[in-house]
Formats: sequence, C-alpha cells, structure tokens
Amino acid sequence: GTVVAVSRSMIEGIFADGNYQTAKALLDASALRHKAFASNLANLETPGYRRVELSRSFEEQLISHVERGEFERISQLKPTLSEDPNSSAVRPDGNNVELDNELVEIGRNSLEHEVLTRFLSGSLNLLKKAITGQST
Repeated sequence: GTVVAVSRSMIEGIFADGNYQTAKALLDASALRHKAFASNLANLETPGYRRVELSRSFEEQLISHVERGEFERISQLKPTLSEDPNSSAVRPDGNNVELDNELVEIGRNSLEHEVLTRFLSGSLNLLKKAITGQST
C-alpha cells in the first residue's frame, strides 16, 4: 500500500527531474553524434560525400525547454542528423570530411558521453539504494 505508493512517487520524481531528463537527452544525442562521426570517417574517400552532424534544431529546442523549465517536454525531443551547413568542400571531388577535425570531435564526444553516463549511473544507483534501503 503506502510503501509502494511512496516508492512509485519517488521513482517517478527521479525520472521526471530536469537534470535527469536533460542528461538523458544529451546522452541520446551523444550516441547519435558518434554514429555521424563513424559515417563521416567511413566516407572519408567517397567523392561528393557531405559531412553529417547532429541537427542544430535539437540543441536549440533542448536549450529552449531548459530555459523555460519545460523538462517534461525534453523526453519528446529526438536528435537527428543533417548535413553540416558550415563545412566547406576541402577537396575538388566535393568531399568535405576532414580527418583531423573528425578525430578531435570524436574525442570530445567520447568525453561528453562518459560524463553523462557517470551522471546517469549515479542517479540510478541512488534510486537502487532508496529501493533496497541501503544507506551507503
């Protein structure tokens, strides 16, 4: 009865928390961004290939929801990929993927992914401790 209701309320509260929702959305974006880097590297020598990246609209919408405190709307955001509008062709064949840039961005994305994973893991560990009654 009451214990189940309290636990359910606590669980829903953790998953509805703005920090948790934002971190989860950023983790989803980080995973998709990694796919973009993989695609870009796989097509490094493909004539006419245009670099892809995370769509700017995702970031803009996420920032807007956070600024307005609309955390419940964050879970509805789905990151997508789009052609990089700021990248210029670096080769005569029209391919605009730069190996050095991709490697730097992969490193940055990996670090972001690790930080977000640790944050979310910590949140879930707190939830586990609350459910099991562990104090440490």
